[in-house]
Amino acid sequence: MSREKWIIGVAAWLLLAGTSAALAQSAPPTDAMLNKGPPSWDANHDGVYTCEEWKSYMDRLFKSADRNHDGKLDPAEFATVQKADATLADADFGYFDENQDGKITRAEFVEKESPFILRFDTNGDCRVTPAEMKAALEPKGPQGPAERPRDRFH
Repeated sequence: MSREKWIIGVAAWLLLAGTSAALAQSAPPTDAMLNKGPPSWDANHDGVYTCEEWKSYMDRLFKSADRNHDGKLDPAEFATVQKADATLADADFGYFDENQDGKITRAEFVEKESPFILRFDTNGDCRVTPAEMKAALEPKGPQGPAERPRDRFH
């Protein structure tokens, strides 16, 4: 997919999701968490990502991946999770397998905090708004001490 088509697709999605026009017109996201587009787990499509929506989405993923219905995901079942959503394609089995027993329980999977929410939820209310995403993507001011202006003699 070309960069222009991706930008147009992201802008269209943001407009359909009810986010502000200012966010849709901003520069394309450069954050690694948004390289594959906005997350797909916004259940009510309001452009706000909540912990409840994350957990509900992860629960659905777990149920669909647990093919033998034993309440645990093995590495082969986890591979279906990675294929289910582009944002989880690089997810690490060990990240979810907290006790390192080679299996991921429903609790380990569903209760794991969303890296997306951890990254963008600046006020800690378990909700990521378009304004928080926009603020996180805006270029920051100069880093380090400002250089002293030079006059024409120095």
